[in-house]
Amino acid sequence: MEDRPITLSPSLSNTHSSSEEDKAVLQVSGGASLHGHVGISGAKNSALVIMAGALLCSSQDCRIRNVPALADVTRMGEILSALGVKLERQGDSLLVNASHIAQSKAPYELVSQLRASFFVIGPLLARLGVAKIPLPGGCAIGARPVALHVRGLQAMGADVQIDHGIVNAHLRGRNKRLQGAKIYLDYPSVGATETLMMAATLAEGETTIENAAQEPEVADLANFCRAMGAKIRGAGTNTITIVGVPSLHTTDYAIIPDRVEAGTFLIAGAITHSEISLSPVIPDHLTAVIAKLHAIGAQVIEDAPNRLRILPGYRHLATDIETLPYPGFPTDMQAPFMALLTLSDGDSVITETVFENRLRHVAELTRMGADIRVKGTHAIVRGVPMLSGAPVVATDLRASAALVLAGLAARGTTVIQGLQHLDRGYENLELKLQKLGANLKRLPSVEHLESPLIVPETTIAVPVAEPS
Repeated sequence: MEDRPITLSPSLSNTHSSSEEDKAVLQVSGGASLHGHVGISGAKNSALVIMAGALLCSSQDCRIRNVPALADVTRMGEILSALGVKLERQGDSLLVNASHIAQSKAPYELVSQLRASFFVIGPLLARLGVAKIPLPGGCAIGARPVALHVRGLQAMGADVQIDHGIVNAHLRGRNKRLQGAKIYLDYPSVGATETLMMAATLAEGETTIENAAQEPEVADLANFCRAMGAKIRGAGTNTITIVGVPSLHTTDYAIIPDRVEAGTFLIAGAITHSEISLSPVIPDHLTAVIAKLHAIGAQVIEDAPNRLRILPGYRHLATDIETLPYPGFPTDMQAPFMALLTLSDGDSVITETVFENRLRHVAELTRMGADIRVKGTHAIVRGVPMLSGAPVVATDLRASAALVLAGLAARGTTVIQGLQHLDRGYENLELKLQKLGANLKRLPSVEHLESPLIVPETTIAVPVAEPS
């Protein structure tokens, strides 16, 4: 692909404009059998934080490879550009030059669209001694407070205040470097772990983060920082130790494959009773998802160290799921797996422990004929013989994937609105599915459907179990 400057607009992703995103729909005709191989893109959650981590490099370009073309990547690029960072897109690589940071304040209109934008507070504070970051936005799936970030930065010597929705952080007194500290996280927050780890790379002395998040994306960020000269050990365990260095240098780094995208395609094979293969993947990152696929009667074969193949069962059985921090079952796979369980024999119980608002897709699956009751943070899923195509609305990123999966298996046509969520986290999802044999296409609006469609104005009520 010819090298070209980065386009800091949604065209970097597989979207067009914000107004078009709001109107576009995905028409999915269910019942098609899938077959073949699908390529897995770079991890969204690694790409975003590693882009922020490039702020730590005070020399020339850092090259980040395997960067997916996503709306969220575009927005993070816009935020870095607003800070004075130079970016250039070259194929699936991104050149990031943060040698001259012109601003310590990120613009509200950009940060409000992307929760991951808050990651820049650690690198900015470490580089400049000051940062002003608006409280972030993103999917409305839970509170996800920044208190753990703030307390950790305060332990490292920063003065942090939240005033009128702006997090103001600066170093006290004459000291221009953060100070190493022992930090215990009340909860193994991925965001807080990553923010504090980045800040500590340039701090004076040693920092220990206990009860740290163990997600693969945390280890990926640590590997990126180490490639720039940081001294980090223990990433991927619950205790991370960082010895600060005066500066970090350029590097050329490839991010890991997206484990959530890989899990989504494994479920696509299972829910359509199709055999498909996928690569590149890191199977160890998918242990919990693979275990649950085995539990329902599907098989996942490791054809090569970086290649998996799904062999669906003739019939799938119910199973229980509880979302937990890694290495537990990932909250990002809860909605897609729920779609699969709606067609599995028996009763399944899904317990969401990570985000309190991450069951809103239940109403949309119910619209398609699923039998699901919600009781607090629990969803009781009773398998049904079939789902029926219906007009549905995506409520967040992973819910949108769940509706696509349900549409692939449903009888009839499903029309999905809210594609701006889907485009935040899946690179060319419809194109990849089309190459596997799925019958789906993106249309500019519901007016472009081949047959009239009545889209309900309100979401139907979710049946709620009576208190025990």
